[in-house]
Amino acid sequence: MSDGSERPPLIELSGIGKTFGGVTALSNVDFVLREGEVHGLVGENGAGKSTLMKIIAGVHTEFEGSYRLDGQPVRLRSTRDALARGIGMVHQELSIVPHLSVAENVFLGNQPVSSLGVVRWRHMAREAEAHLKNLGIEVDPTVEAGSLSLGLQQLIEIGRVLFSGARIIILDEPTSALSPPEVERLFQVIDRLRQGGKSFIFISHFLDDVLAISDTVSIFRNSRHVRTAPAAELDKGQIIELMIGRGHEELEESYLGTLELPPASTAPTLLEVRGLTLKGAFEELDLAVHEGEALGIYGFMGCGQLELVRALVGKLKADRGTLVIGGVERRLANTAAGKRAGVALVPESRRSMLFADSPIYRNISISVLERISRWLVKPVAERQLAREKIEELRIRAGSETVALRTLSGGNQQKVALARWLAYRPNVLVLAEPTRGMDVGAKDDVVKIIRALKEQKMGVIVVSTEPETVLSLADRILVMRRGRFTREFVAEAVGKDQLLAAA
Repeated sequence: MSDGSERPPLIELSGIGKTFGGVTALSNVDFVLREGEVHGLVGENGAGKSTLMKIIAGVHTEFEGSYRLDGQPVRLRSTRDALARGIGMVHQELSIVPHLSVAENVFLGNQPVSSLGVVRWRHMAREAEAHLKNLGIEVDPTVEAGSLSLGLQQLIEIGRVLFSGARIIILDEPTSALSPPEVERLFQVIDRLRQGGKSFIFISHFLDDVLAISDTVSIFRNSRHVRTAPAAELDKGQIIELMIGRGHEELEESYLGTLELPPASTAPTLLEVRGLTLKGAFEELDLAVHEGEALGIYGFMGCGQLELVRALVGKLKADRGTLVIGGVERRLANTAAGKRAGVALVPESRRSMLFADSPIYRNISISVLERISRWLVKPVAERQLAREKIEELRIRAGSETVALRTLSGGNQQKVALARWLAYRPNVLVLAEPTRGMDVGAKDDVVKIIRALKEQKMGVIVVSTEPETVLSLADRILVMRRGRFTREFVAEAVGKDQLLAAA
């Protein structure tokens, strides 16, 4: 990889500014993307990365500053307009249609039809299979996309954008749901396409991934562009300092280093599982979480950990096994029963629990409406509760009344967390709690979890990100193919050991 300065610029942005409801999202930002370049983009949640990319991709059409494409000034009218000019974007929140087949998703909006207007289903399946295989993705094109792992869905969506003929591809957190082998496969695809002249903008909070795949890296802080440099001239420590505007010592323990896990807890047990089994997902699992303890469960995508957490809160029904909550054996019929028993889940997909077009305060207060008022909803009380949680969790928002969709991905994740912190269960289960968050926001979550432990809450953290588990857990269970293969307790453990055990 080189710094790409000898390549012709495809996109040139100058003096870009954008506000939402009085909140500045971008201020006087310059950005250049060159032909055949992978340009990494990093910054804290709300720093302006995704907003800038949505301007490039035609999502946001009103902004200050100039936009030049292939040397010519442009004003894109829509995402369709951008795609017609060769610009495609894979968003952090996947737009896969789960009940459609893989082939239908690949050809979404562009299905091949016969002269009579009939969809050529077999041809579409063959073409989709061949296209995905060329990208290193081997999957039955006729299966429902929603039945696949989140990682495969991510790769299929990337394949769809590439299949559209895009020459500029924006990837927003493309590796957040991928296992290490899937990341490596994606990087091979990107590298091959880069050599063929396609250009990528790679937004990620995984700094190792950014440095591994990018030719150039741009760093954003507080809605401004602070530095652009060849990736070869940067390291993680430098990037973190530029992102957060202070030394990174506070983050070293939670993000960069090896941790010394504390001794096993002797506090009362809040939740215990014995021999829990769900056919096709996991079998004979035993675990316990204690007062004031954070139990980490780590494994690659598809190892069964997400099905496990759903069974713990009543979203899935296990085939056999025992679930004991607060010393009482339970049979949870649904998540409402789990909530009454004192167990709550923040799922891996915030889209499944949040309402994008509703204001922040309604997303937070919905878990405790019966406490606020038995008969009539009290908006004043709702907004006061939301303001408290916004301050507590350092959610970057203009006010509690703005629509959730105006927040960055990481801040939306904090709102999801705030909903259950308002309810205060005895055991809080967090699935991928820091997905799409930058190192500063992850540090906020570390502090929040530590405060909850001090209040004797039990926490279960399930993640495919080793850094997340290491930063949050007192004890770690590693899961592989539906079984626990290793427990780390009262010992030093690092990322390499977790990867090896998984």
